[in-house]
Amino acid sequence: MAKRIILIVLDSVGVGELADADVYNDKGANTVEHILDLVGKSFSLPNMAKLGFYKILNKKFNADTDIVGCYGKMATKSPAKDTTAGHWEISGVVFKKPFPVYASGFPEEIMKEFEKRIGTKTIGNYSTSGTEIIKRFGLEHQRTNCPIVYTSSDSVFQIAAHEESFGLSRLYKICKIARNILKCENNTVGRVIARPFIGSNGNYERTSNRKDYSLDPFEPTILDEIKNFGGNVIAIGKVADIFNNKGITRSTRTKDNLSGIKAIIDEVKSFFDRQTLVFANLVDFDMLWGHRRDVLGYAAGLKNFDDFLPGLVEELQDDDMLIITADHGCDPTYKLHTNHTREFVPILVYGKKLKKDVNLGTRTTLSDIAQTIADVLGLPVMKNGLSFKSLIF
Repeated sequence: MAKRIILIVLDSVGVGELADADVYNDKGANTVEHILDLVGKSFSLPNMAKLGFYKILNKKFNADTDIVGCYGKMATKSPAKDTTAGHWEISGVVFKKPFPVYASGFPEEIMKEFEKRIGTKTIGNYSTSGTEIIKRFGLEHQRTNCPIVYTSSDSVFQIAAHEESFGLSRLYKICKIARNILKCENNTVGRVIARPFIGSNGNYERTSNRKDYSLDPFEPTILDEIKNFGGNVIAIGKVADIFNNKGITRSTRTKDNLSGIKAIIDEVKSFFDRQTLVFANLVDFDMLWGHRRDVLGYAAGLKNFDDFLPGLVEELQDDDMLIITADHGCDPTYKLHTNHTREFVPILVYGKKLKKDVNLGTRTTLSDIAQTIADVLGLPVMKNGLSFKSLIF
């Protein structure tokens, strides 16, 4: 039985539209297949293929190999397609209704209250990409020292400010103020996000000092269960922020996928003396390549992850279990918008003592992961999800 579980979320690596994708304006989205179509037949992900990744794709790509993993795909049951909903559902919490979104910007009463509390006016307040809004308002922000507020198709209140002239600590402070405001019943925003940038005169770029201010999950998660029973929950990347540090015993911040991959390897190499969940998010797929419609960058990121897998597998102990999944899609080829896409996500499972070449089928909720982890670790049954433990052992 597994004693340590390594759970890696490839942020936005979707594998095809859900049945209700048209409701979310995502009809026809398919992150992975559209990338593979465009990069050509010479491109391959041989190590993910060995885990069964190509088996879950609708089209047949060059994937003739012996399968050593268990594979399937999962639907998001929550009525949402954002980071918080995806990660919380993976942990066992299914949303009944989504957090509110603000396609036309935040209402006047929110902005007035925010500006009153921070003691200055704001700039922006509409839905757009972060790179575009700092390009448009960066110079005005530096001239006036007014923070830039914007949102997206997600339930996010994002604040961009110059890391040097405005100050990182000041940015974090006003984000906490926004978080306190955006907890009321009618405006319970999923995340407040600090988006610092540097540069001057239009030559601006965002830094790695992003910080997310989330809410506590509204039900116990598998993270809580592991921690409450004396285990370790080690968060890598933005995972601790997504769960507002609830259920986390230790966290490591990362600046990009490569530093996240290194942190995962370091944790797997380290000694552990109790049941442990290493929960990592690799955000570049979404933040750098999905939203920015960078197909080649996305493909290169998938290849880098694929190249990293043999080293990770080599370090796994006999009782370790590796789970690779995603939280939603973000098809970089999609023409109607640059937002997340409502898609199935992959589920790849590997362990030296697990069965090989097992099709886990199409799961109806991401919470099957949480239920399986609880089952494997001998923890109480979770509220949501169906365990697939009996299929893999």
